[in-house]
Amino acid sequence: MYFTNFPETFISLTVVKTEREKETDNFLSGLAPIEEIVDTNAAWLSRLFFQHGFPLSRRTTVGDQLEALAAEIEHCSLTADIVVVNGGLGPTTDDLTAQAAAIAADSGLEQSDYWVGQMKAKYQALGREMPQTNLKQAMLPEGAELLENPIGTACGFAMKLNRAWIYFTPGVPREFKQMVQQEILPRIQAKFEHTHARECHRFYTFGLSESGIGQKMETLDVPGEYEVGYRSSLPFIEVKLFSSKGHEGAVSLQQQMIELLGDNVVSIECELSQYVGYRLKATQQLLAVNEQFTGGWLANWLQDHPESRHVLKFGWVGGIHEQVSDHLTGVLATAKAAREESGAELALVSGAVTEVGVAVALATPKGEWAQIIQTKRHYENRSHRSVIATVMLDMLRRYLDGKPVIGDYEFLTRVRDVYHPVGQ
Repeated sequence: MYFTNFPETFISLTVVKTEREKETDNFLSGLAPIEEIVDTNAAWLSRLFFQHGFPLSRRTTVGDQLEALAAEIEHCSLTADIVVVNGGLGPTTDDLTAQAAAIAADSGLEQSDYWVGQMKAKYQALGREMPQTNLKQAMLPEGAELLENPIGTACGFAMKLNRAWIYFTPGVPREFKQMVQQEILPRIQAKFEHTHARECHRFYTFGLSESGIGQKMETLDVPGEYEVGYRSSLPFIEVKLFSSKGHEGAVSLQQQMIELLGDNVVSIECELSQYVGYRLKATQQLLAVNEQFTGGWLANWLQDHPESRHVLKFGWVGGIHEQVSDHLTGVLATAKAAREESGAELALVSGAVTEVGVAVALATPKGEWAQIIQTKRHYENRSHRSVIATVMLDMLRRYLDGKPVIGDYEFLTRVRDVYHPVGQ
C-alpha cells in the first residue's frame, strides 16, 4: 500500500457484498456484476481520497449477514476516524446495512418523510407508482444525517459513532461516486485536516511484466518525496507516480520513466482506447473494425469513451476472406476490403485462432500490416481476446504516432509479419 506514510487520519472502507445487484429501476444507472462493483468502487475511492490527502488505511468486505455487518461497523467505529460503508441500501429483505448501523449504534430506525417524498417524485417522473417495498429505503438510524442521492432511490446517511464519522452509500458505482464527491468529501474536508494532499501521475504500459518494468527502470533515481507504484490489470500495467500537490519535478520524473520504458508505454493519463480516439479525432480519420476471434471485444471497448466512440464508423463480427489458404494473407485482404467497403480511412481485423496463433491486420492509406501472434502462456478465452484486441489497437496507436507498427511484447511471440505498401 502507498498510504502507510500518512497515518494522521485512519480511514476504513467497508463493502457490503450482497448476493446480487438488487436495484431495479431505470434511473439507477445500470447493473454490473457485484465483484466488479466491489473492485471499481474501492479502487476509485482509494485514488480520490489519496489525492485529497486522506489515504485509505483499511478495506474489508462483509456479506449480507446482519450480526456480522453490525459487528464490523462497530469495530470500524472504534479503530478509524472516517468509515465509508458501501452497499446494502436497496429495497429487498437482504439489504441490511441501515438495520445493522442501528444495531451498532444501539438505536432504532425512523422514517425520513422527506426521502419518501423524493422517491415518490422519481417514480412519478417515470409515470410509475412507487412500490411499498421502497419505503424500507427511507428507514434510517435515529439521528442520522441524510445524504442526498439525485440518481437512485437509495439515500445515503452519516452518523457519529464512537471515534468515527461513518458514511453509508449505495453500491451502484455512478450513485456512489456522485455521492462521495458531492456529499461525503466536502464533509470530510470540513471536519478533518488534510495536509497531505497528493497528485498521481499515471501512464499505461502493454507488453511488459512488472519485473520487466522494474528492470528497465532500475537506473532511475526516485527522490524520497516521490512514490512509484504499479497496478496490474490484464492486459495493462498502470504505472503511478505519486507526489505532493503541485510538485514541480513530477512531470520531469514521469517523462524519464516513460523514456526508459519506450514504446511499451501506450498512453499517458488516459486509457489506450481513449488516447487512440483523441488521435483519430485530431487527424480527422475514421476506423472500421472486423473481428473474428476477438468477437466484438475491440468495438465494444471503443464504446467506453466518447473520443473513441465517435471515430468508430463500422464494426463487424465475421470471418476473413475464405478464397485464400494463407491465414496472414486472409486478414490482409479482409482489412483492405473493410477499409474500402466502409469508407473509413483505417481498418483493424482479427482472424480466427489457430494452432499457430491469431492473425491481426491494420489497413491504412499507406498500406497494410499483418502479424500472427501467439501467447507464451495459456489464457482463458476472455483474457486471450482482450490481449489480442490490445495488440490490434496498439498497432493503430503506433501507426498514428509515426512509430513501427509491429511492436515487441514480452509475453507474446510474433510468429510471422508482413507489410504491403500502398499499390502492391
